[in-house]
Amino acid sequence: MCGVIGLYNTNSNVANDIYDGLIQLQHRGQDAAGIATIDESKMHLYKNTGLVTEVFKSKKSKINLTGKLGIGHVRYPTAGSNDVNDSQPFYTANPVNITLAHNGTLTNADAIREKLLKTHFCQFNTSSDSEVLMNFFAYELSKTNFRKLTKSHIFKAVKAVYEECSGGFSIVSLVSGIGLVAFRDPNGIRPLSIGQKGKSFMVASESSALAALDFDSLDDIKPGEIIIIEENGDLTKRKIQKKNAHTPCLFEFVYFSRPDSSIDNISVHKSRLRMGDFLGEKIIKEYPKLNVDVVIPIPDTSRTSAMQVAYKLGVKYREGFMKNRYIGRTFIMPGQNMRQRSVKQKLNPIDIEFKGKRVLLIDDSIVRGNTSKNIIKMVKKCGAKKVFLASASPPIRYQNIYGIDMPATTELIGYKRSIKDIKKYIKADELIYQNLEDLKRAATIGNPKITEFEDSVFTGNYRVGKITKDFLKNLEKTRSSLSK
Repeated sequence: MCGVIGLYNTNSNVANDIYDGLIQLQHRGQDAAGIATIDESKMHLYKNTGLVTEVFKSKKSKINLTGKLGIGHVRYPTAGSNDVNDSQPFYTANPVNITLAHNGTLTNADAIREKLLKTHFCQFNTSSDSEVLMNFFAYELSKTNFRKLTKSHIFKAVKAVYEECSGGFSIVSLVSGIGLVAFRDPNGIRPLSIGQKGKSFMVASESSALAALDFDSLDDIKPGEIIIIEENGDLTKRKIQKKNAHTPCLFEFVYFSRPDSSIDNISVHKSRLRMGDFLGEKIIKEYPKLNVDVVIPIPDTSRTSAMQVAYKLGVKYREGFMKNRYIGRTFIMPGQNMRQRSVKQKLNPIDIEFKGKRVLLIDDSIVRGNTSKNIIKMVKKCGAKKVFLASASPPIRYQNIYGIDMPATTELIGYKRSIKDIKKYIKADELIYQNLEDLKRAATIGNPKITEFEDSVFTGNYRVGKITKDFLKNLEKTRSSLSK
């Protein structure tokens, strides 16, 4: 998972605004950050590993990032990979100056890489699928045999990307002679929004970044749609691919996106409120004898759902954990030792909220189960009578292949385990999961036009691309070895 930004600013300080926007997307990637700008067809690029504030802590890092058009990227930490060469945006000068930043995953990146190597069109400096996508886009541009590059050439190249590239992706790029080019995969798996402030335009992975910079949200970029913002500020929209089903990622609503964001006209905050409503109703119906004294969220993402669960149950809602803001999101940290150490550093229980009580903990999801196990152990040590755990999402049983670098399937607590087995492993007195249909309903109520979602982490149903057993086996092997 990553965060991307594209910005046209009427003044020449676009890099400063991109920096501010990337800070708003920092939760989507903590590994690396980068900014590219274009000024009179000349590209400027700076990127490095670290948080946004670390990468751009000196004036020198932004001094040459001039121009009215720019893109930015924050990178999700991939296990075993922390190299500046893998950070984005990527750059090529063939056939024209292009920089590109990408959120998502190409499921057929290896096949496209082999195809490009056979053409001798390019060489690769990384194993990143984002570099593959950039070079394929550049290759398709070169095939148009343009003398003077125009928008029609861009449309042809992006159409070829849609036809050949499988997976989930949201793209922002700068193309010399054209301007800012942004597009979203034909199924709309990965989010991308556009906003306007006066004569300036901004594209971002989440609408919350637009609002933070005082941009009015215009719309979500549609699946299969391309946006071009020229160097004079003119904006063009065109739907290139029209036939695919719109299936946004369901896990964006559960965990990744900020609650003040909206994805495809669905409020993340309201969807999480509904998750809490449905989860509370399930507890009342199926677990009537819990006799819960207090509902406590495992911060931060689960707070919204937990409030509604408490409301439905008619019991107290309390904050029971102090959170260290300087520790990143443990789910996306590489290495089990680092994750376990970070859980202890990140959360500290407030003893009086647990002592002598029957506690219902609410979490947004349970991935590996180790965090849940450690938290339950902490709560019992505080003197809780009983510790129940409820998840706002169903069991996660399968790896994600469309842009969320989840653990190998065998590392998931839900893999080949019953809920009873998971309950025993994490040592909860009761374990309750949201129903998948209720989770979908929590999102689709916000936009009835969207009835299906990319939900493969729960179902194992990979709808996009030709996903073979060999592909999944190789990915499993890679993720298992990297996590070790």
